[in-house]
Amino acid sequence: MPHKRLKSTLHALALSVALASTSLMAAPSPPALAAPATARSAKASTWKTVPTQTIAVGDATFAYRELGTQNGGTPVLLLAHLAAVLDNWDPRIVDGLAAKHHVIAFDTRGVGASTGTPANTIEQMADDALRFIEAKGLPQVDLFGFSMGGMISQEIVLKSPQRVRKMILAGTGPAGGQGISTVAGVANYDLIRALLTGQDPKQYLFFTRSAKGIEAGQAFLARLQERTQQRDADIAFGAYVAQLQALGAWGRKQPSDLSLVQQPVLVVNGDDDRMVPTRNSHDLAQRLPHAQLIIYPDAGHGGIFQYHEDFVAQALAFLSP
Repeated sequence: MPHKRLKSTLHALALSVALASTSLMAAPSPPALAAPATARSAKASTWKTVPTQTIAVGDATFAYRELGTQNGGTPVLLLAHLAAVLDNWDPRIVDGLAAKHHVIAFDTRGVGASTGTPANTIEQMADDALRFIEAKGLPQVDLFGFSMGGMISQEIVLKSPQRVRKMILAGTGPAGGQGISTVAGVANYDLIRALLTGQDPKQYLFFTRSAKGIEAGQAFLARLQERTQQRDADIAFGAYVAQLQALGAWGRKQPSDLSLVQQPVLVVNGDDDRMVPTRNSHDLAQRLPHAQLIIYPDAGHGGIFQYHEDFVAQALAFLSP
């Protein structure tokens, strides 16, 4: 077997083992879905307990959760990171936003409990998000995109600017940004490193290795386990690979003209992001005409989770009418 093919085979094998050992393989059965909204319990008002619902959009069925509907106003649509499902959103952030806003999060096509063939381009993911927005009957939304979700958000606002009021872009960067095309290498390396050390890969991927970063990572991972009922299905291997393909293509793409984006944008990151290098956040803030920039100290890709209290306060102030 040629050396290049052998290397590729060993890489795929190592990745498969790592995925299986870090709960990234598909769950044996989908999670139980909730009854329609009219049958919800009054207690289902937090991210820990809010029911998972579904909506048919073309040839796919999207799983989603929403809360804070009583707040009215422009809904905040959450767009998640590589390999994420609904249960990867930090409850403190979602509940913090839902205290003042209507918040909706959904699984993209073929991810978690959503059905359909997983998209392998950021543009396709943006199209699916726009179809979801239309199916939900939302004339306009605020976008909160983290990492890959921030890339999807940029495509949405360029494709359909009238649908977007404001955007929060966290831990992300522009098309063609530095290091984005090599996210797969960083992610796969830390998947294997986590396997060998018995840790969750997000401890390496999202947080610094300082004492403060490690402590913040442990607290974040504990929060992700607070929901014990009706948890989402984990991402399947095929969907993860499709997302890596999408990120690779986005990283090689020519930069979009973000000067066309007239919406207010809050750009946020940690000062030591290994996945999407922090200089991409500075680049975004310079390219976007109406951007504010927040960089958290001694923080990595998951800076918004490490500084969740400050981030929620900043986000609420930004999203206020």
